[in-house]
Amino acid sequence: MASFLSRLGRFSFRRRWLVALLWVVLLVGTGVLAGRAPTAPPNDFSMPGTEAQQAYDLLEERFPELNADGATARVVFRAEDGKVTGPEAKEAVQEAVRELGNNPQVARVTDPYATGSVSKDGSTAYAQVSYTVPSPKLEENSRTALQDTVKQARSQELTVEVGGNAVSEVAAGGHSSEAMGLAVAAVVLVITFGSLLAAGLPLLTAILGVGIGGLAIRVLAEPLGLGSTTTGLATMIGLAVGIDYALFVVSRFRAELARGRSREEAAGHAVGTAGSAVVFAGLTVVIALAGLCVVGIPILTQMGLAAAGTVVIAVLIAVTLIPALLGICGRRIALPRPPRPGRGVKDNVGLPRPSMGVSWARFVARRPVAVLLGGVALLGVIAVPAASLKMGLPGDESKPDSTTQRRAYDLVADGFGPGFNGPLTVVVQADGGGSAQAAAQSVAKQIGGRKDVAAVGQPRPSKSGDTAVLNVVPATSPPSPETADLVHALRDPALASGSDARVLVAGTTAMNVDVSKKMSDALIPYLVLVVGLAFLLLIVVFRSLLVPLKAALGFLLSVLAGLGAVVAVFQWGWLASLFGIAEPGPVMSMMPIFMVGVVFGLAMDYEVFLVTRMREAYVHGQSPTDSMISGFEHSARVVTAAAVIMISVFASFMGSDEQMLKTIGFGLAIAVLFDAFVVRMALVPAVLTLLGRSAWHLPRWLDRLVPDLDVEGERLKRKPGGPTAMDPDAPYDGGPDSVGRGPDRVIETTGSRVGPGSGH
Repeated sequence: MASFLSRLGRFSFRRRWLVALLWVVLLVGTGVLAGRAPTAPPNDFSMPGTEAQQAYDLLEERFPELNADGATARVVFRAEDGKVTGPEAKEAVQEAVRELGNNPQVARVTDPYATGSVSKDGSTAYAQVSYTVPSPKLEENSRTALQDTVKQARSQELTVEVGGNAVSEVAAGGHSSEAMGLAVAAVVLVITFGSLLAAGLPLLTAILGVGIGGLAIRVLAEPLGLGSTTTGLATMIGLAVGIDYALFVVSRFRAELARGRSREEAAGHAVGTAGSAVVFAGLTVVIALAGLCVVGIPILTQMGLAAAGTVVIAVLIAVTLIPALLGICGRRIALPRPPRPGRGVKDNVGLPRPSMGVSWARFVARRPVAVLLGGVALLGVIAVPAASLKMGLPGDESKPDSTTQRRAYDLVADGFGPGFNGPLTVVVQADGGGSAQAAAQSVAKQIGGRKDVAAVGQPRPSKSGDTAVLNVVPATSPPSPETADLVHALRDPALASGSDARVLVAGTTAMNVDVSKKMSDALIPYLVLVVGLAFLLLIVVFRSLLVPLKAALGFLLSVLAGLGAVVAVFQWGWLASLFGIAEPGPVMSMMPIFMVGVVFGLAMDYEVFLVTRMREAYVHGQSPTDSMISGFEHSARVVTAAAVIMISVFASFMGSDEQMLKTIGFGLAIAVLFDAFVVRMALVPAVLTLLGRSAWHLPRWLDRLVPDLDVEGERLKRKPGGPTAMDPDAPYDGGPDSVGRGPDRVIETTGSRVGPGSGH
């Protein structure tokens, strides 16, 4: 692997203009194709295999006029003084209803006075608006017309608000979030490299990779059925890993230049060693993202595959375009000139001070047990709230008080009761093609006698007569556990046992229950698949059993601690005001499995980046402890910079008003924080110190089965005619025989000079 990538890096360096031109042609070509491609289809929010989806499909077949999957809006009217049944208020409400019905995409609008949608005290009424198309297909002028009608109906005497998915749009601010993340990344890269040119390369190539990936998704949108928001996760992950991978290769290139290698040789060595780590790190991310297919939810599958494709592009850019650009940039990309003698930062005996990474690694090596126990205890305490995790899908109740959706939700809850914000749709299908009306009447009577039901509508038969539908209003709010219990009770076969019929329950609340269960059921198989495949991959990378096992256990700690923090903030409401959370409630159903997929891939990035450098030093003859310190010496600053960039990109999404984006941003940012700075920077060196040589042991029988891909670049040292550590005229190579022979080496992470007497 290292030899092949080294040759690829040398080729890209020598044919730099050709390689750069090919990438530009690829960008332009995908751009041209994307410009001619049809608009991406709306997202597929179907949930195959769930009872709610079966009910929706049956409604679509037997009651096409209901537009069961169409967008909906609820316009709520409240009289400030008097009642909405008064002449003036009633005229204003009916005028608004007529105006709402003029939109060509509106299927029907209910008159609150005809349907009885007026509160008992007469202060509040609502009109239900149903559209002919799903929310993603709703035209912008239809949304605008809805908002304009609501604004025109408002007066000093009448408060008018609107909720529903016809109002909800794709959250704005996505591009500003990306820009904020890129700004932080630029600052971190400049600090890390001390050079605007070196810092600009990772940003340029990451943007190029995301651009190609996004355009390719648009080209493939129609043939593959990729939804319109599929590029969201691809952009987020593509930016993060694209910057990280380029950062790692550029850092290694500058280090090889500092050791005295020629520019071409440095490029080949950087791609052969750091590029190997990038390839395997990318593979772990691809496995984690592509593994989302096992969940069986179309939108998750699309997002995972699109993001995985963007990661593949980032890897290819790192091992081809980066060395080409390093050649184009010339000597300006090298490290700044080392400080003159006497001007460096020295310790009390006149020797250069070690970097912070080295100092920390030495501290951990002296106190491994204390660091290990302290880190595990810290993450364990933070993970405790995860045991109370409750999942759901955020609705209008989770939006800020400043939004019209939240105000409409509160008006309905105050005027009619909390359950009216989440009515259930009960579908009764007669077995054997018989009449469903009698069965539906029997079911409605049983449901109406329950204490947890506020109201039951009259059954409505289909034209064929074998299916009927009725609305059930729970006595409790949509996200409450009691409402979920009601859904399960209505699905009990005993409810229609004497009616020879089948009962299905649909509605937003029912779908939330089904999605949460589907996610819970898929979590363990997904974990087994992703962690199992990555474990096998890491055995090949590290040629060890204990190191991959340690990596997997560390990841589980990171995810559990991240979920614990999410539950504490978003479900329990701790520090809710600080993060702008209007209403604590259940955690988004997709969050646990989403965190597992994304955080696992990124956690393995840091593991591969950090530990491959340790294994490289160990293979080249250093002791286990010295190799651990050497890994920190060369990689700690780079991994820290990569983590800060990743955290900044994710945290920038917390500024969104959408609870979903806010939860994703916080969860991923806090999990990466725990993984990078507690697991990889503290627990990993502590465990490796305690394990000693056994950490790198591979049983003989397994050693014969595992292919030797030479990830650490050992064969690059043995290349005939190449410089070796035994050659006194060769640059310092990091091998055991070169200590005390080669010149003082410059550490790429700090720019400080470390001589033979520095303890390495």
